[in-house]
Amino acid sequence: MIKKIAFIFTVVLLVNSCATVPVTGRRQLDLVSSDEINTMSVGQYKEVITKGPLSNNAEQVAMIKRVGGRIEKAVEQYMALKGASDQLAGFNWEFNLIQDDKTVNAWCMPGGKVAFYSAIIPICKDETGIAVVMGHEVAHAIANHGRERMSQGMLEQFGLSTLGAAMGQNATITKQIFLEAVGMGANLGMLKFSRTHESEADHIGLIFMAMAGYDPHQAPKFWERMVAGASGQKPPEFMSTHPSDETRIKDLQGWMPEALQYYKP
Repeated sequence: MIKKIAFIFTVVLLVNSCATVPVTGRRQLDLVSSDEINTMSVGQYKEVITKGPLSNNAEQVAMIKRVGGRIEKAVEQYMALKGASDQLAGFNWEFNLIQDDKTVNAWCMPGGKVAFYSAIIPICKDETGIAVVMGHEVAHAIANHGRERMSQGMLEQFGLSTLGAAMGQNATITKQIFLEAVGMGANLGMLKFSRTHESEADHIGLIFMAMAGYDPHQAPKFWERMVAGASGQKPPEFMSTHPSDETRIKDLQGWMPEALQYYKP
């Protein structure tokens, strides 16, 4: 009887610990507050940016900040339209370009902390290409994917403990869960969630770039360039944190009519 009561209590607690993703409406686990994960993001982002080195290419840096500013305004406009501006509380946007000619990547931590690596700029090709990537990465933060993944990781490691309790039990593991949650670690057991998140970020990001005045038709073209520029054998989709390139491009085409409703050149 005691086990049954405990099980019911756990189920009720988990059901009440859910949030809803903007745009898609998907329900997600929410055991960590935005304030908590945003605070962790500030410290980790500062550490990354301090190590740098930051790019001294004035033109590219200006382009990253310009696109970031437009995407930021689009996000604020979209959330206001949906009556969800309160979900941006605690966001303190930053956009930086790290000088790294080997790492083809970009990311956005919870709270709007964005970093691009210089190696992705040639694939972006222009400002619209940067907007494709920027919209996608910012969408991860707006959809609270980091918070959701951290909640999942904490549930696996610590059960229904609070973040403070988890830090007290094992700060090292808790920090690793955070790094994986924001896309800076690797855990095969969480790949299923990552593929869902990547597709969701493609969808939401397409709308954000359109609202920012960038042609959403360029999104599939960016991923085609990404495929063409890929070196070596890519892992099969079920072993990747991203959807297959073919799936991604097909999905983007399917969301295009919705994105075009928001597009004002």
